[in-house]
Amino acid sequence: MMEYLHTMVRVSDLDKALDFYVTKFGMVEVRRVDNKAGRFTLVFLAAPGDVERAKNSRAPLLELTHNWDPEAYTGGRNFGHLAFKVDNIYETCERLMKAGVTINRPPRDGNMAFIRSPDLISIELLQAGEPLAPAEPWTSMPNTGVW
Repeated sequence: MMEYLHTMVRVSDLDKALDFYVTKFGMVEVRRVDNKAGRFTLVFLAAPGDVERAKNSRAPLLELTHNWDPEAYTGGRNFGHLAFKVDNIYETCERLMKAGVTINRPPRDGNMAFIRSPDLISIELLQAGEPLAPAEPWTSMPNTGVW
Protein backbone atom coordinates (compact mmCIF):
# COMPACT_ATOMS: atom_id res chain seq x y z
CA MET A 1 0.00 0.00 0.00
CA MET A 2 1.14 3.55 -0.69
CA GLU A 3 -0.58 6.76 0.36
CA TYR A 4 0.44 10.35 -0.42
CA LEU A 5 0.82 12.27 2.85
CA HIS A 6 2.22 15.76 2.38
CA THR A 7 4.56 18.13 0.61
CA MET A 8 7.11 19.92 2.77
CA VAL A 9 8.51 23.36 2.05
CA ARG A 10 10.97 25.23 4.23
CA VAL A 11 9.95 28.76 5.17
CA SER A 12 12.25 31.47 6.47
CA ASP A 13 9.57 33.55 8.24
CA LEU A 14 6.72 31.48 9.68
CA ASP A 15 4.43 34.45 10.36
CA LYS A 16 4.86 35.74 6.81
CA ALA A 17 4.30 32.24 5.38
CA LEU A 18 1.13 31.74 7.44
CA ASP A 19 -0.15 35.17 6.40
CA PHE A 20 0.26 34.07 2.78
CA TYR A 21 -0.96 30.45 2.96
CA VAL A 22 -3.76 30.94 5.54
CA THR A 23 -4.87 34.58 5.45
CA LYS A 24 -4.43 35.33 1.76
CA PHE A 25 -4.54 31.93 0.06
CA GLY A 26 -7.18 30.39 2.35
CA MET A 27 -5.59 27.18 3.64
CA VAL A 28 -6.40 25.93 7.15
CA GLU A 29 -3.92 24.99 9.87
CA VAL A 30 -4.76 21.48 11.08
CA ARG A 31 -1.71 20.58 13.20
CA ARG A 32 1.42 22.20 14.65
CA VAL A 33 4.54 20.73 16.24
CA ASP A 34 7.12 22.85 18.08
CA ASN A 35 10.32 20.88 18.65
CA LYS A 36 12.51 22.77 21.12
CA ALA A 37 15.30 20.19 21.06
CA GLY A 38 15.46 20.24 17.27
CA ARG A 39 14.80 24.01 17.11
CA PHE A 40 12.07 23.82 14.48
CA THR A 41 8.32 24.21 14.03
CA LEU A 42 6.17 22.16 11.69
CA VAL A 43 2.79 23.54 10.62
CA PHE A 44 0.47 21.29 8.61
CA LEU A 45 -2.08 22.97 6.36
CA ALA A 46 -5.05 21.60 4.43
CA ALA A 47 -7.12 23.04 1.63
CA PRO A 48 -10.54 24.11 2.98
CA GLY A 49 -12.25 21.22 1.17
CA ASP A 50 -9.87 18.72 2.77
CA VAL A 51 -10.04 19.81 6.44
CA GLU A 52 -12.38 17.07 7.66
CA ARG A 53 -10.43 14.34 5.86
CA ALA A 54 -7.17 15.83 7.16
CA LYS A 55 -8.35 15.44 10.76
CA ASN A 56 -8.42 11.69 10.13
CA SER A 57 -5.11 11.68 8.21
CA ARG A 58 -7.00 11.02 4.98
CA ALA A 59 -6.03 14.11 2.97
CA PRO A 60 -2.74 15.38 1.56
CA LEU A 61 -1.25 18.26 3.51
CA LEU A 62 1.23 21.05 3.05
CA GLU A 63 3.91 20.95 5.73
CA LEU A 64 5.63 24.25 6.45
CA THR A 65 8.98 23.64 8.15
CA HIS A 66 10.43 26.60 10.00
CA ASN A 67 13.96 26.12 11.35
CA TRP A 68 14.48 28.54 14.21
CA ASP A 69 18.10 29.27 13.35
CA PRO A 70 18.40 31.56 10.31
CA GLU A 71 19.22 29.77 7.09
CA ALA A 72 19.16 31.02 3.49
CA TYR A 73 16.84 29.11 1.16
CA THR A 74 17.47 29.91 -2.47
CA GLY A 75 15.85 29.08 -5.77
CA GLY A 76 12.33 28.11 -4.72
CA ARG A 77 11.72 27.41 -8.39
CA ASN A 78 13.92 24.29 -8.29
CA PHE A 79 11.33 22.70 -6.01
CA GLY A 80 8.80 22.51 -8.84
CA HIS A 81 5.39 23.67 -7.69
CA LEU A 82 2.34 23.01 -5.55
CA ALA A 83 -0.98 22.69 -7.40
CA PHE A 84 -4.50 23.51 -6.21
CA LYS A 85 -7.86 23.16 -7.93
CA VAL A 86 -10.11 26.20 -7.41
CA ASP A 87 -13.84 26.75 -8.03
CA ASN A 88 -13.36 29.99 -9.99
CA ILE A 89 -9.85 30.89 -11.11
CA TYR A 90 -10.78 34.49 -11.91
CA GLU A 91 -12.32 35.12 -8.49
CA THR A 92 -9.38 33.41 -6.78
CA CYS A 93 -6.81 35.51 -8.65
CA GLU A 94 -8.78 38.70 -8.01
CA ARG A 95 -8.95 37.94 -4.26
CA LEU A 96 -5.21 37.20 -4.17
CA MET A 97 -4.35 40.39 -6.06
CA LYS A 98 -6.45 42.45 -3.64
CA ALA A 99 -4.45 40.83 -0.81
CA GLY A 100 -1.20 41.97 -2.43
CA VAL A 101 -0.19 38.69 -4.11
CA THR A 102 1.42 38.99 -7.55
CA ILE A 103 -0.17 36.86 -10.25
CA ASN A 104 2.99 35.73 -12.04
CA ARG A 105 1.20 33.90 -14.83
CA PRO A 106 -2.37 35.21 -15.22
CA PRO A 107 -5.22 32.84 -16.13
CA ARG A 108 -5.43 34.06 -19.72
CA ASP A 109 -6.87 30.70 -20.79
CA GLY A 110 -9.46 30.60 -17.99
CA ASN A 111 -7.78 27.47 -16.72
CA MET A 112 -4.31 27.99 -15.21
CA ALA A 113 -2.42 30.64 -13.23
CA PHE A 114 0.76 30.73 -11.17
CA ILE A 115 1.66 32.67 -8.03
CA ARG A 116 4.62 32.43 -5.64
CA SER A 117 4.80 32.25 -1.85
CA PRO A 118 6.98 34.62 0.20
CA ASP A 119 9.66 31.89 0.05
CA LEU A 120 9.40 31.76 -3.76
CA ILE A 121 7.56 28.44 -3.95
CA SER A 122 5.62 28.26 -7.23
CA ILE A 123 1.92 27.53 -6.83
CA GLU A 124 -0.23 26.48 -9.77
CA LEU A 125 -3.94 27.29 -9.67
CA LEU A 126 -6.17 25.17 -11.90
CA GLN A 127 -9.82 25.79 -12.74
CA ALA A 128 -12.13 23.01 -11.51
CA GLY A 129 -14.00 21.42 -14.39
CA GLU A 130 -13.94 23.08 -17.79
CA PRO A 131 -11.88 26.25 -18.35
CA LEU A 132 -13.75 29.54 -17.96
CA ALA A 133 -14.26 31.69 -21.06
CA PRO A 134 -11.29 34.04 -21.64
CA ALA A 135 -12.01 37.40 -20.00
CA GLU A 136 -10.36 40.71 -19.19
CA PRO A 137 -8.30 41.83 -17.41
CA TRP A 138 -6.74 38.38 -17.54
CA THR A 139 -6.59 37.93 -21.32
CA SER A 140 -4.26 40.87 -21.87
CA MET A 141 -2.39 40.77 -18.54
CA PRO A 142 1.34 40.07 -19.04
CA ASN A 143 3.41 37.61 -17.06
CA THR A 144 5.27 39.04 -14.07
CA GLY A 145 8.60 37.56 -13.02
CA VAL A 146 9.02 33.80 -12.98
CA TRP A 147 7.03 30.96 -11.49
